[in-house]
Amino acid sequence: MSTDLIIALCLLLVGFLYAAVGHGGASGYLAVLSIFGIPVTAYRPFILILNVVVAGLSFSQYYKTGFFKWNLTWPFLLTSIPFAFFGAQIHLQKEHYNLLLGLALLFPIIKLLGFTPMVKQDFKPLNLIYALIFGAIIGFLSGLLNIGGGIFLSPVIILMAWANTKQAAASAALFIVLNSLAGLAGNIPNLNHLSQTHYIWFFAAVVGGSAGAFLGSRKFAIATVRYLLVVVLSIASFKLVFF
Repeated sequence: MSTDLIIALCLLLVGFLYAAVGHGGASGYLAVLSIFGIPVTAYRPFILILNVVVAGLSFSQYYKTGFFKWNLTWPFLLTSIPFAFFGAQIHLQKEHYNLLLGLALLFPIIKLLGFTPMVKQDFKPLNLIYALIFGAIIGFLSGLLNIGGGIFLSPVIILMAWANTKQAAASAALFIVLNSLAGLAGNIPNLNHLSQTHYIWFFAAVVGGSAGAFLGSRKFAIATVRYLLVVVLSIASFKLVFF
């Protein structure tokens, strides 16, 4: 089996699992590329395009099932979108970027292992000031690290008792789409034509994302595959931080 095909299968798996929880998968896609020694900085626009499509598929499913709450989402978007645009224009040295991305991968690892914040029984009204601040911080990190930011937003919403898991996933999905578009706008000078290999990777991730979005919004468990993804992300995190 060729390396390109193995990467495609890994991207399919990443898209499936991330879309199942309302995320686009950018951190997972970057992890896969780093494991195979592919310079992730050269693929920033490609990853963001994937993020938009997969998170968009996820959002459509969560929206259809009634989990999306606009009042829960708009304050985060108000500050995150411009900050994601500015963050995308900052180009860190490879060592610093890899370190920050490796640390950021710890968030989806924790989530996939099930060590997520407990959903509160008594929900609180969204605090507008806090939401605007969190949106700005997460948006900037999203643009800087070339991810959508859903891995940061979902835990915040749940920890603050502003919504349940499904509602947080729905908000995170739209958050990822719009912040990825903002990050993509900040990466326009780096856009390149996609090769045949890129189309194969793109197709694999979209197929996985479509299946994950459909099944995830309708509640299902897939623990074994989730743990396999944890192994992939852990290897990538270790490689990015220490090598």
